[in-house]
Amino acid sequence: MTEFSPQPFSHTIGELLGIKNTEYTKERVVCVMEVGQRHLQPFGLMHGGVSGVIAETVASLGSLQFIDQTISNIVGIELNMNHIRSAYPGNVLTAVGQPVHAGRKILVWEIRIYNEEEKLVCSSRCTIAVVDKPKTGAV
Repeated sequence: MTEFSPQPFSHTIGELLGIKNTEYTKERVVCVMEVGQRHLQPFGLMHGGVSGVIAETVASLGSLQFIDQTISNIVGIELNMNHIRSAYPGNVLTAVGQPVHAGRKILVWEIRIYNEEEKLVCSSRCTIAVVDKPKTGAV
């Protein structure tokens, strides 16, 4: 496995949204984000798509630990979310991801996003595929 920094957010949507990784093991990945104006839909609530970005980010970070990054990449192929509670500016969200299945080609993660009161905001399941990196010179 290739060494990996769990803060790969430079110039990505993770950086744009302010997602920060705080725990990074094969058994558990945790990210946090404070909800701000940039995360809102027109009615003042956090946009549900932001929960999707957080969940897939957690699953992707976790999945990187199970692959050889010199020959493989990971891609999200399915994301299921249940929005349980709204989030508002000032809320600090914590996303906790745990692998349900870690195979050679498919990984499945369960991700739960909580607010600072430890109340469930979103429950997600994300499926990640392991794909070969393109050969050098491939178009």
